[in-house]
Amino acid sequence: MYFKVFTFLTLTSIIFASHAALAQDQLVLLSGKVDDTETHQPIPGVGVLIKNTVSGTVTNEQGEFALRTKVKFPFTLVFQVLGYAPKELVVEGPGDKISVSLNTQAILGKEVVVTASRIEEDVLKSPVAIEKLNMRVLKESPAPSFYDALENVKGVQMTTSSLTFKVPNTRGFNIPNNFRFMQLVDGVDMQAATLGVPLGNAIGPTELDIESVEITPGAASALYGMNAINGMANLQTKSPFRYQGISLYQKTGINHIDGIDRNPSLLTESAIRIAKAFNNKFAFKVNVSYLQGTDWVANTQIDQNPQDLAGANPRFPELSGAINPAADLWNRYGDDRSSRSSIAIQYRGKTETFNVSRTGYYERDLISPTVRNLKVDGSLHYRINDNVELAYGYRFGLMDGIFQRGNKIQLKDVTVQNHKLELRSTNVIARVYALVENTGNSYNLNPLAYNLDLTHASNSVWAGKFRTELQNQVNSGVDLPTAMQLARQVADQGRVVPGTAGFNTLKNTITHINNWDHGSVISSAPATGGAALWQRSNTYHADVQYNLTSRVKFAEVLVGADYRRYEVIPDGNNFVDFSKPIDQRTTPGGTNQIYQKYGAFALVTKKFFDEKLKISTSLRVDNNPEFTPKFNPRIALVYTASEKHNIRFSYQNGYRFPALFEALSFVNNTNVRRVGGLARVNEGLGFLENSNTLTSLDQFLAAVNADVAAGLSRTDAALKNRDKLAIANLAPEQPEHINSFEAGYKSVLANNRVAIDGEVYYNIYQGFLGQVEVAVPTSGRVGTEASVLDMLNRANQVRYRVFTNARNAYHSYGAALGLTYNFFQKYVLTGNLNYNTIVGNANPDVFVTGFNTPKWVTNISLGNRELVKTAGGNSVGFNAVWRWQDRFLWESPLANGVVPAYQTVDAQVTYRATFGKAQNPQLTFKLGGANLFNNRYIQYAAGPTIGGLYYLAITWDVTKF
Repeated sequence: MYFKVFTFLTLTSIIFASHAALAQDQLVLLSGKVDDTETHQPIPGVGVLIKNTVSGTVTNEQGEFALRTKVKFPFTLVFQVLGYAPKELVVEGPGDKISVSLNTQAILGKEVVVTASRIEEDVLKSPVAIEKLNMRVLKESPAPSFYDALENVKGVQMTTSSLTFKVPNTRGFNIPNNFRFMQLVDGVDMQAATLGVPLGNAIGPTELDIESVEITPGAASALYGMNAINGMANLQTKSPFRYQGISLYQKTGINHIDGIDRNPSLLTESAIRIAKAFNNKFAFKVNVSYLQGTDWVANTQIDQNPQDLAGANPRFPELSGAINPAADLWNRYGDDRSSRSSIAIQYRGKTETFNVSRTGYYERDLISPTVRNLKVDGSLHYRINDNVELAYGYRFGLMDGIFQRGNKIQLKDVTVQNHKLELRSTNVIARVYALVENTGNSYNLNPLAYNLDLTHASNSVWAGKFRTELQNQVNSGVDLPTAMQLARQVADQGRVVPGTAGFNTLKNTITHINNWDHGSVISSAPATGGAALWQRSNTYHADVQYNLTSRVKFAEVLVGADYRRYEVIPDGNNFVDFSKPIDQRTTPGGTNQIYQKYGAFALVTKKFFDEKLKISTSLRVDNNPEFTPKFNPRIALVYTASEKHNIRFSYQNGYRFPALFEALSFVNNTNVRRVGGLARVNEGLGFLENSNTLTSLDQFLAAVNADVAAGLSRTDAALKNRDKLAIANLAPEQPEHINSFEAGYKSVLANNRVAIDGEVYYNIYQGFLGQVEVAVPTSGRVGTEASVLDMLNRANQVRYRVFTNARNAYHSYGAALGLTYNFFQKYVLTGNLNYNTIVGNANPDVFVTGFNTPKWVTNISLGNRELVKTAGGNSVGFNAVWRWQDRFLWESPLANGVVPAYQTVDAQVTYRATFGKAQNPQLTFKLGGANLFNNRYIQYAAGPTIGGLYYLAITWDVTKF
């Protein structure tokens, strides 16, 4: 209901606002030609725009343009194309002969950006840090795709989960499913609702349709709300009015060349773009692309349960390293805490208790090696008049790949659809869109591994076999490490082995069962649980912004509002109907779960002292019915000391509402339920107010085992060590909160040949959202003797992994410096240096927050887009970039450990061939290598090992058809 009302009001306001523009003079045809001042050669692809309107066109191969308009004379035409200084020309009347010559000029500091303030402004005078990659930069990047090029942007940390799945982040607190970093494509938020992750470029623009990418590092929630407290990326595609014709793209590459993880494998990507405009009134475009390749492999077997932890066997140092029977390896599943058993045997004349884990299965044996990504999009554009354009767009994406949430998930046949209707005028932008998400045949690796083991034998049966054989081996005089290995072999007899027909059949069965815990990990009966990830959701969104500057004379004023509604279809496993009784929630179906928010903002910008000082203030209010309204202010000052020296200061406050999975999940995985932290999820379960933390439970059990070995009964030992149990006492989750302070400097020097861009920031996070594992006793309130004894027996506990807020405030700070030097002809040297760190807290929190960011990152690139140029217009260019980052600690619910430092070199050579008189390249060959020297590295704990990727990409542009 709210969505329908908001949509109606949004579209009504736009139609009303644009109504006055409908009455125009008669249609007039303007035509002209654009050439190069020095060579006098025509320049194709020049954007010709009537200033302060949506009306415009682009020059053809002969540099000619034609434009029909009803705008009243006089008006100003703006001519703009990459590599040339922009030019404005006043047109007095229809008889004017239009002939324009453009001067070649380096593009340093000449960009116009939109994302920082939601309106166009000079990049040098942006009130906050912002980076822009225009079409030329994206094409000339040595990265395999334009999206990969984001990794070389100042301040950006890229996390690669898969060939098809990459997520950027800025300024710390990085996770593979990064919902703190917003990604927009033509104004549409690309976050998949139930997966709780932005899908990156999985359904975004193709290589042929991308026009620019703007990245705002740091909080942007004061203007954009919702998920933008770490930053945002804004991807803009090409207008069919400006970029017409047929373009074809073919990339063929090879990876795994060393044959270590997989055999050398081909990667292919094909794309086509068709765009056509009719009389500058109606236009359409269609894009199709398909990528297929062999994915990177995650196979780093680091034990994150070493002997110095209570979950292992610290009293027996001979069981350390590769023979740790309680090992929990990074890229092996089914071997963690939930599969761990305590077994007691007679050893050296005493009763000794050992922790042992199930054998589990390696990630490489559970995933599909081949990944695909199909993208289809199209749009229809109609210019109602010179000031108003109406557009409908549709996107469809299908993808495979790996991504990490609490566990690794094999994405298989995931589809996302997007419908968008947008009306844009000189002063108003309004849009409504819908996203439809379906996870297809995806599955979770953790329950898959568990249920492969549990189908062979329940934990209790397996542990019994292990115990019996271990006792026999020890009694026969075998040393303890060897006895452990022999006991495992006996307990595993009959277990399905990867690569066999039995394994493949059982895996296929489990991955098509949605109930992950159909059996029980603590009963004596074999389990028949599943691993399927069936998630369906619909997202509805409407937003409008109105630039009041033409009506308000004292300042530039922008106002806006938005509404979003998530509808989750209960699958009975990941999301459930909370109106059902607790014992019936895990049955599929029921009432769709609704999660929504709405907000509004106002931005006022005023210039003082002959426009040397620009003050920008904004206030945004967001409300989610689950919480109280939140206010997000921002104030920013930009002082221009001279034309090209700009100093900026800003402060902003931001909130992030919990994502759907953080708020409403209800996943039972190996009898540990992953639950959202809202109060309504907790009703009748008690995980917030009646639980012990599992961290303290490990310490408690280790102390109990030591006292039992010393002669106490297990009951007496438990009561003696009861103080080691920590009561969780969790509050219902609240939105995350950030206060962000930033100062920066931007300048272009040495006759526009040197660009300097630097900033420092200081962030204060409060209410940071994460997961804490707890155990709820079944015999009474925590603290009682009965509840303490429940902690001895897994069958007498209900375990949860709960989304909740951190209790400490977290302070992080950092700096970034970027330099660009056009030092000789068209040689450009670029580099940046980034520093990020976090201040430690004296008291431990209820969970590990995970800053997950290297302190130092740097990259240096050298390029020349026209190293060689022939008289016929053909040219050869190159670009190379070296990147290095230092080692850092990665902490997450799945894996913890140190990510080693690494360095890579990417390089490409581009050959552009032209035909006829046109100076615009029509055929482009790009030969390159990412990680040229195949320096194998990982980007996060349990992440894939990334090697070299070598490719040849061919682009063919036909501007007429």
